[in-house]
Amino acid sequence: MTDTSVHKWRLDWPVSGGTRVARACLKTMPEDFRVSETLEGFPESLSGLSGEAVVDGDGEHLCLRLEKTGDNTEYVAGELAALAGCRSFDVGFCGLKDRHAVTTQWFSLYRPGMFEDDAALMAQVSERWRVTAFCRSTRKLRRGEHQGNHFIIRLRQVSASREAVDGALERLKSHGAPNYFGPQRFGFGGANLDRAVHIDPSTLNRRRRHGKGRGRASGGRGSRKNVLYFSAARSWLFNEVLADRVMQGSWQTPLPGEPETFATGPLWGDGGTTASGDVGQQERNIVARTPELAALFQTTRMKPERRPLVATPKSLNWLWLEDNVLELDFFLEPGQYATTVLSDIFELEDMSLGHHTQTHG
Repeated sequence: MTDTSVHKWRLDWPVSGGTRVARACLKTMPEDFRVSETLEGFPESLSGLSGEAVVDGDGEHLCLRLEKTGDNTEYVAGELAALAGCRSFDVGFCGLKDRHAVTTQWFSLYRPGMFEDDAALMAQVSERWRVTAFCRSTRKLRRGEHQGNHFIIRLRQVSASREAVDGALERLKSHGAPNYFGPQRFGFGGANLDRAVHIDPSTLNRRRRHGKGRGRASGGRGSRKNVLYFSAARSWLFNEVLADRVMQGSWQTPLPGEPETFATGPLWGDGGTTASGDVGQQERNIVARTPELAALFQTTRMKPERRPLVATPKSLNWLWLEDNVLELDFFLEPGQYATTVLSDIFELEDMSLGHHTQTHG
């Protein structure tokens, strides 16, 4: 790969209205970005936590719902493993949450036969993070098992008129936004994509065969990094296909040859795409523009999948707190990015600057 190819990655894709209607500041302070995870069948709150707390339910996994500020999900999971005296693999969660935010999410800890010690452990955990609920479960929490995330986001220094912003938000509420993967997935300047083109795909196959998908690959940390870079490549190709559909005006409507009854795009795999006909050929042509990424999928045995092209925020409401301060309240399904949805309307300046964040889960 030549030096010039390092800088070729597109990281800002077309918006549904052609242009964004306003500029705004995001995450001026952590309290401006609140995320709360919804997990069906798990309690939402508790009356209080004490040394005499009794955990309801059966199972080998102690599940804790934590509220945290300034700590990302993987860091908290590692700290919980240390407190519980278990392996990092024995801590489960449903999705990555922001660091520069106030976030509430569930973690599961594998603690078979240790019911009597639950209260003492929760007391330790509560010294670090607020425990808002807890229970026992028969299964470990895994990525994407939650129903979604509730967001309350405050935007500051909104540059456009209320009328223009209100109109754009009404359209968002009715029609949704292009379901792009967020640019943070690709690393600064697309660095994860630069690294992806150097992956040996056979290492991914070894990980899946010997590690059985549990993250304990023989390749260790390097193998996990390869999976991150591979995922970035897959996501970027999806965004490129979606961008083409946005420009065509077909991103909300399923086309002949799509395997679903709603508009979808490819998560590339061995064999490329499950779409057929003209839409399948269109997707192959777009991926072929980047042969160094397309080559990654020829020997990985990764099954092609589909992802919706539209992200629709549910129960979207908004309130002007001041002339240029706007608060939004909405719910997104797993895998959808709040900042991506809002970026369809706003040119966002992330005031958390160099913080590494994730805005979905």
